[in-house]
Amino acid sequence: MATKTAQEVRAGLNHPVIDGDGHIVEILPVFLDYLRQAGGQQLADRYGRLQRANSPYDDAEGWFALSPDARRQQRLMRPPSWLVNSASARERATTMLPNLIRERLDEFGIDFSILYTSVGIPISSSNNDDLRLGGCRALNLMYADMFDAHRDRMTPSAVIPIHTPDEAIAEIEFAVKELGFKTVTIPGCVTRPVADAGGSRHAVWIDPLAVDSLYDYDPVWAKCMELGVAPATHHSGMGTGWGARATTTNFMYNHIGHFAAGADAVCKALFMGGVTRRFPDLRIGFLEGGAGWAVSLLNDITEHWEKRNIESLRKVNDPQLLDRADLSSYFRRYGADLLGATGDPDAFDSIFASHPGVETAEDVDDWGAVGLTRKADIGKRFLPNFFVGCEADDRMNGAAFNPRLNPFGAKLNAFLGSDIGHWDVPDPTQILADAWALVTDGLLSEEDFAAFTFGNVARLHTEMNPKFFEGTAVESAVAARRADAAQ
Repeated sequence: MATKTAQEVRAGLNHPVIDGDGHIVEILPVFLDYLRQAGGQQLADRYGRLQRANSPYDDAEGWFALSPDARRQQRLMRPPSWLVNSASARERATTMLPNLIRERLDEFGIDFSILYTSVGIPISSSNNDDLRLGGCRALNLMYADMFDAHRDRMTPSAVIPIHTPDEAIAEIEFAVKELGFKTVTIPGCVTRPVADAGGSRHAVWIDPLAVDSLYDYDPVWAKCMELGVAPATHHSGMGTGWGARATTTNFMYNHIGHFAAGADAVCKALFMGGVTRRFPDLRIGFLEGGAGWAVSLLNDITEHWEKRNIESLRKVNDPQLLDRADLSSYFRRYGADLLGATGDPDAFDSIFASHPGVETAEDVDDWGAVGLTRKADIGKRFLPNFFVGCEADDRMNGAAFNPRLNPFGAKLNAFLGSDIGHWDVPDPTQILADAWALVTDGLLSEEDFAAFTFGNVARLHTEMNPKFFEGTAVESAVAARRADAAQ
């Protein structure tokens, strides 16, 4: 329970507060006007029907129209509902109106906010090409107009489709070069149909863009580097293709952990696929999943590499090392009652299907793309590149800043994401106070709190674009921090 107000917390700080992940709740009639411009009347009408069914997801109309038995038979995921504050007209309006958000930022204790899409999360992942491409273009046109007068206190993130590298590059270039966006939001994975499954909507696979992808996405990362924009993702781990998070009845069951699952899949692929090796200066944000998944992933990667690096494979696991005659003698002495009279020595190790001479250590080396030669390389490929957006009241934030828990004595790049605009923030005046409670409870030091609410998100964007905060209310503080870091 917070014991200070946001304004009291902010008054006691010697640094500004940057909200690294706020949200705008789109006004349907306004968005439909932009959607007509970008995709035509038919597309606007179709999307309007989906919204009136209470969800932007393609299956929503079917779910609400069908009986519970039919939903179960067709395995239609329970769509999200009741996603925004309805108890207070002022809070509801705040999520939708940039003028009101700006007026209240000081009340929230926030100096600058980076605002992301709400409806664009499912739109940018839609398998309907018209909705995905037209919807992203419409959102970007709308956000550019809505936030133009507020650049000193807020900036929106462009919504980028990524079913193919070409569509992603085209929209990134339009958003940055034509509309002036400084950051972009991408789906972290693409749900693709299995080609030989006869058109079944359940026969899908998850393409994480960097491991076994349908396309080479390196041109997308190169474009982000060229234009100086740090991509961020709120990737949903709900729905078709994500297994257990797709119940037909319980939204909370589907929701808990789903952004973390999406972030884990994307981050792991970027690392294992060697993206951070090929693009060491690329900075990427993973939003709304908290810090727990990132702490677990870094530890898991490190511990797996220790046992499965190529030298260990050669010294411990190579089937050529096995003395099969010696193994046979153990089975005859200790397992004759289990195996009977068999004298086939190959039968004794067949449980692990170890076939000498079939594969080399290089064939089974899963770390080849990452280019690891020693354990410290893991930290170099992971820690500088990945930034983790966390809600204020998530106590796992403390784990990100715990060098005793993390490999290499590391503190992860966790930063405050208010998630203002969504149902998990009923009172935005409590956001900063909830974050400060982690200091009061001993989970963060004041130095960690400064990194969490200011330093890390500033680095995420300025390490890609040193001019990101020019002309904003936090310009001088960010410049001073960068100067101190350079000394």
